[in-house]
Amino acid sequence: MATFRQRALNEAAAHQTGRFFVEEGPVSKYFGQNVFDLDKMRVYMSQQAYEAVLASVKYGIKLDRAYSNEIASGMKAWAIEMGATHYTHLFQPLTDATAEKHEAFISVKDGKAFEKFNGSALVQQEPDASSFPNGGLRNTFEARGYSAWDPSSPVFIMDGTLCIPSVFVSYTGEALDTKVPNLKSLQALSNAATSVANLFDPNVKAVSVNLGLEQEYFLVDEALYNARPDLVLGGRTVIGHTSAKDQQLEDHYFGAIPSRVNNFMKDFETEAYKLGILLQTRHNEVAPNQFECAPVFCEATKAVDQNMMLMIIMQKVAEKHHLKVIFHEKPFDGVNGSGKHCNWSMMTDTGVNLLSPGKTPDKNLQFLSFYASVVKAVYKHHYLLMTSVATLSNSYRLGGNEAPPAVMSIFSGSTLYKVFQSILGMNMMTESEAKKESIEIARSIPEIFPDNTDRNRTSPFAFTGNRFEFRAVGSSQNVASAVYVVNSAVAEALIEFRSEVDIQEAAGIDRSTAIMNTVRKFISESKDIMFEGNGYSKEWEEESARRGLRAVRNVPEAYEVYHEQQTVDLFRNMGVLAPNEVEARFEILNETYVKKLQIEARVIGDICLNHVIPAAVKYQNLLIENVKGMKEVFGDSYLEVCQSELKTLQKISKYINDISNDVEALVESRKKANRIEDIAQRAKVYSHEVKDMMDKVRYSADHLEMIVDDEMWPMPKYRELLFI
Repeated sequence: MATFRQRALNEAAAHQTGRFFVEEGPVSKYFGQNVFDLDKMRVYMSQQAYEAVLASVKYGIKLDRAYSNEIASGMKAWAIEMGATHYTHLFQPLTDATAEKHEAFISVKDGKAFEKFNGSALVQQEPDASSFPNGGLRNTFEARGYSAWDPSSPVFIMDGTLCIPSVFVSYTGEALDTKVPNLKSLQALSNAATSVANLFDPNVKAVSVNLGLEQEYFLVDEALYNARPDLVLGGRTVIGHTSAKDQQLEDHYFGAIPSRVNNFMKDFETEAYKLGILLQTRHNEVAPNQFECAPVFCEATKAVDQNMMLMIIMQKVAEKHHLKVIFHEKPFDGVNGSGKHCNWSMMTDTGVNLLSPGKTPDKNLQFLSFYASVVKAVYKHHYLLMTSVATLSNSYRLGGNEAPPAVMSIFSGSTLYKVFQSILGMNMMTESEAKKESIEIARSIPEIFPDNTDRNRTSPFAFTGNRFEFRAVGSSQNVASAVYVVNSAVAEALIEFRSEVDIQEAAGIDRSTAIMNTVRKFISESKDIMFEGNGYSKEWEEESARRGLRAVRNVPEAYEVYHEQQTVDLFRNMGVLAPNEVEARFEILNETYVKKLQIEARVIGDICLNHVIPAAVKYQNLLIENVKGMKEVFGDSYLEVCQSELKTLQKISKYINDISNDVEALVESRKKANRIEDIAQRAKVYSHEVKDMMDKVRYSADHLEMIVDDEMWPMPKYRELLFI
């Protein structure tokens, strides 16, 4: 066996299981201990300062800078007591990752050291804006940018640093992150949803968005991971033949969690609990070595920040266990990829879930109003919503029989679907039709009460009882980039809903009738987005096209939706993104697509020329020596005796030549694409020509893997990556 691969396998076999982060007592004893939450604020600041922060957190009231020094002083005192030596503004640039620049509390005056942290340092920092993706909003010589504290998300301590969740904007105020548009979209949605909620309850003052983010991921042994240049540099395997056994027996899903993985899960859960992340679920996912964790729902800003924190924690804890966490949406060909299912709902400040249908959804006018508005929003902006999750890595996952299809649809479930059909038919369901009946299994089994909706794993936007599950979001994405699109679209629909009702009331129509008329109108206009069947089927692919629903077939081509007037108007009218900020995101998305595919193309060329071909030639020489020996023994009859060896030699030669020629063609296709100045056009060429050449190279490399002597193959194979 190749030394490199053998060393990796030996090292992986030697890795032991164990725990590294163990806390005494129940989780409740240490939950949130590393978070400067509202309870701790009461201790470290005055009542006035506390109430100012509380108003900012609960109602979005701008925090008076007059309190900043006192708040900073309290934070510093708590952080130092907790062992922190540095602070940082933790922000979310347009990279789907987080960024941080650490500053020490320590300062010196008159030769004496002391800790310093004032209000200005808390409220604002100045990272370099030109070194992050900006889509032309900033030039290199215009480097100034600002990060500013977001009080709606609590500060916390990680690795001895006080982390301050922050927004990131340019010197002239444009959003250079995902948090700013998300915060603006949440405000727009709150205003619009409150207006509609006031039709039913005038006491509602605000509406928030709750998110529950299910995080899927793969785990690979650190030694095997390091022996795969493609995983290290690109997060996915650009070559690799499928394993004889993968997920076809469906025996991994919800199976017993392996001991080593279980210890890793317990450790990162412990660290997450200290940061106030209420993880509740853990389980094996469908593919081998694929797993999932999920927290309890919480407010959207906090949920997004906690998910980004969780990804950092998981990667740090994995190092202790000699594991690597892979968040790439499709690291292994032929098995399921990973998503970040986004469970989205709306909650009033009076504690009412606006997407809770109740026992008789047909009679719950408030629920129907908000549900119909979501349907209208998703229908109108279905292509933009699918494009919001369209990345290079997610494109390998979407559209297969394992993940949501590349065309948007809404699944409602049989009960709600019948409700909407009856509304469109101008009649209401009877009590018996809407009644929830129990399911009896056996005498010893308690009766089961089914929900108003089933689950449809093939739907990208499914209603699951009291929320919508946006299943198409990629596992590596910052979910804010999809959430602010959902929020904006729904806010727009709710504004239209309230306007329709007001117009009818002004014409003398009573409120209940006006509301039902508007619900019927919205459902009628948007019914083509509603689909109750198998989203993976060929029939739905054809049917969705007949309905005029646009599918994301090519990622850079889909990005053109950001140039459509409907998209620009949506973000501008909702106050979420200005036209130049929309254009910047279009540029960044295309640029990121090109750069990531460029890395993959370089990696596959390097692997094939420096790993695959040398291994194949080595095995080829071994076969040649074997044939020579057979000729010496059998004379002229060696051709008949060595038929298998000679055929194998021919196959190897063909694949070697094909790889060599195709890698050369791949390099030329990259050079050709790189000469295109327009980034959008360059991305399209990469998505077709470069990507197609990579597929040709992989075809030959994967076939060689099945021919070359296993002991000579240089890198860990799928059976090792997925089962060790």
